[in-house]
Amino acid sequence: MREKLDLLDQRRQQSEEGGGPQRVKAQHDKGKLSARERLDALLDEGSFVELDRFVTHRSTDFGLETQRPYGDGVVTGFGRIDGRLVYVFSQDFTVFGGSLSETHAEKICKVLDLAVRNGAPMIGLNDSGGARIQEGVVSLGGYAEIFLRNTMASGVVPQISAILGPCAGGAVYSPAITDFVFMARGTSYMFVTGPNVVKTVTHEDVTMEQLGGAETHGAISGVSHFTCASELELLDGIRRLMRYIPSNNVDAPPRGKGEDPRHRRDESLRDIVPDSPNKPYDMHEVLRRVIDDAEFLEVQADYAQNIICGFAHLGGFSVGIVANQPAMLAGVLDIEASTKAARFIRFCDAFNVPIVTFEDVPGFLPGLAQEHGGIIRHGAKLLYAYCEATVPKLTVITRKAYGGAYDVMSSKHIRGDYNVAWPTAEIAVMGPKGAVEILFRKEIAESPDPAAATEWRVREYTEKFANPYVAAARGYVDDIIDPADTRPRLIEALESLRGKRDSNPPKKHGNIPL
Repeated sequence: MREKLDLLDQRRQQSEEGGGPQRVKAQHDKGKLSARERLDALLDEGSFVELDRFVTHRSTDFGLETQRPYGDGVVTGFGRIDGRLVYVFSQDFTVFGGSLSETHAEKICKVLDLAVRNGAPMIGLNDSGGARIQEGVVSLGGYAEIFLRNTMASGVVPQISAILGPCAGGAVYSPAITDFVFMARGTSYMFVTGPNVVKTVTHEDVTMEQLGGAETHGAISGVSHFTCASELELLDGIRRLMRYIPSNNVDAPPRGKGEDPRHRRDESLRDIVPDSPNKPYDMHEVLRRVIDDAEFLEVQADYAQNIICGFAHLGGFSVGIVANQPAMLAGVLDIEASTKAARFIRFCDAFNVPIVTFEDVPGFLPGLAQEHGGIIRHGAKLLYAYCEATVPKLTVITRKAYGGAYDVMSSKHIRGDYNVAWPTAEIAVMGPKGAVEILFRKEIAESPDPAAATEWRVREYTEKFANPYVAAARGYVDDIIDPADTRPRLIEALESLRGKRDSNPPKKHGNIPL
C-alpha cells in the first residue's frame, strides 16, 4: 500500500507541475499567474477540489503520443467563494499553449454539467491558444460541445468568463455566451481573427491590443463587462460580483450586510437636479446617496456611458440598477445604451434580482447613423427586456421622461410595480420648446414678436406638462416624493414586493428583436 501511495503522491505532484518550471516562469515573466495560482486567488483558501487531474489526451498523430501530461492543459473542479459552491475550470497555457483537445473539452463539459445539476455558478478562466491543430475536427467538436452547454446553462446558473491570455477564433464564442466577461489590461485578448489574418485580408495594420485588448472590448465593442488592471484585481472582481448574484435561477440573491440605516434620508438629494433643464448632473451622485454604504458595482462602466448599469444592495436587498446618465449625451438612449441595458435587465430577470430604474431621459438619439444602424430594432430590445421582466421593478423619475423613452424606461404601463417621481420630473411627449414649435408654429410665425410668443407658450406648456402632477393624476406614477426620502421609500417598496408573483403567457420562448 505504501508503495502505491508514494506512486499516487508522485503522480499528483506531476499533475501540478503543468508544463514545467521554465514554462511557468515564462508565464510569470509576462505578468501572468499559473492556472493553479489563479484558482488559489479566486477561491476560498483550501476549498478547491480537483476533478480529472489524471486525464490525458488520446492523440497519436504528429508525435503527441510521446507527450501526455496529466490534466491535458486545463484544471477543473469545484470550490467556494465566501462559502458558496462554484464550479471552475482554469486553462493552463504552459501545457500545449492551453489548446483545446477532445479530452480538454470533456473536462470542461463535465464541470458545466455538474454546475447545472447542482445549481452552482460556473466560472471559466480562459488562457488558450485555441483548438489543438493536431486533433483537427475533433477539437472543433469539443468547442461545439462546450457552446451547447453554455447555451443550455444560460438563465439556469450564472456563467462568468475571465480572459487571462489570448482567446481567438472559435474560442471567443463560449465567453460571449456567458453572462459576464472580465479582461485584464495588457494580457487579455479576444478576436475572431488575429492581426496577421486581418492584415492579409483587409490590409489593416493593427496590434493585438487595438484589435482585441481589454480597453477595446471594454469601451468600444462592449464584449467585456469588467476591465481590470491586473489578474489579481480581476479575480477579486469576480469574488465581488458574487456578492450580488444568486447561485441559480431558483435561489434568492445574497443579502448585503445591511449596516446602512434603512430609514436614512439624504437632504443633499434635493439640490442635485439643476434648476435649468439643460444642465447636466452626475447620476452616480444620486446612486451613491441612495444605495447601501455607497457601494456600487458598475457593469460595462466604459461602454455606452449615457446609461449606467450595475449591482448594489438597498436595505440589504441585492438589486440591479439601470440609470440614465445626464452627464453623458444628456442621458439619451442610443443603439449601444439600449443593448447594454437590455442584456443587463434580462440577466437580472433570469436570476431574481429586482430592477431599480433611475430615469432622466430626453428620448432616443436622432440622426442618420442611428436610424441606419437600426435604433428602432435596438431600442425595441430595451423595451422588450423591461416588458418581459417579472422581477420587482421600481422606477424613480428624477427629471426628464420624454416621448417613447418614458414608456421604455420601466413605466407603469409595462408592468412597473412602484413608480415615483421627484417634484423636478418632467413627463411629456417632448421638451417644452420642441412641443411649442410644433403646436404653435403658425401662431409664432404670424406674431410680431416670435421670440416673445415662443417664450410665453413655452412657459404655458411647462406649467401644464413639464411636471409630474398630470401623470400622478392618472396613476401613471404612484407618488411624488421628496428626493430626500428616496432610499427609505425604495426599501419599503422592495419589502412589499418580496412575495411578488407574476408570469408571462406559456410559450417556447419569445422572439426578441435581435
